Amino acid sequence: MKDMILKGAAELGISLSEPQAEALVKYANILTERNKSVNLTRITEPEGIVTKHFLDSLTPLLTDRVKGRVIDVGTGAGFPGLVLKCAYPGISLTLLDSLNKRISFLKDAACEMGITDGIEFIHSRAEDAALSDMHREKYDTVVSRAVANMRTLAEWCLPFVKPGGYLLALKGPLAMSELSEAQGAIEILGGGVEDVFKADIPFTQLEHKIIVIKKLRHTPGQFPRKGRKATEIPVEKTYKKR
Repeated sequence: MKDMILKGAAELGISLSEPQAEALVKYANILTERNKSVNLTRITEPEGIVTKHFLDSLTPLLTDRVKGRVIDVGTGAGFPGLVLKCAYPGISLTLLDSLNKRISFLKDAACEMGITDGIEFIHSRAEDAALSDMHREKYDTVVSRAVANMRTLAEWCLPFVKPGGYLLALKGPLAMSELSEAQGAIEILGGGVEDVFKADIPFTQLEHKIIVIKKLRHTPGQFPRKGRKATEIPVEKTYKKR
């Protein structure tokens, strides 16, 4: 597994040290073991963990916008955030998830990997944390993978980003159609699409996209909305200029 991690990262143009790859192997081991009692992932084969979790989670580094204070919204089993912290230890990382059992797993995984400095764990829903003064517009970079469609994700994530910072959304084959539907919401929420990176995942036929959204203006205080509003009612239908 270690050799596959190193080779796959190199194919992406990302340099990992042997200790970093070994830390990811430890991550895979604890993920596989804990998954027997807690539902963390459907991917349990070593090759799948390397390609669909680890290598995919490294792709935001291709944008050169992972820096400073970073939050992974809806981190789940730690993807992409904990992998990014392993590869780029200089960032200050916050892992946020709505399920405490996942947060408990992440604390154990980070400890097993030897990642104890510059990392914070938050058990909260995104729409609650984003309304808190501790987190609203406090992050240089927000990353998120497999959480929601782009329109909903923008509402949940852009309130965390400070003006001048970035939201990096890891997306699959529906990326461009989702982005098209989300353009109006992104603009209202203070963002602007700066780029879309193509990421071919080594050892697979997968071609993923990373949507890069720059925070241009403050997010209006009425967002994010709580409950089901973000998923059921478009931002454009509720926004009122003040």
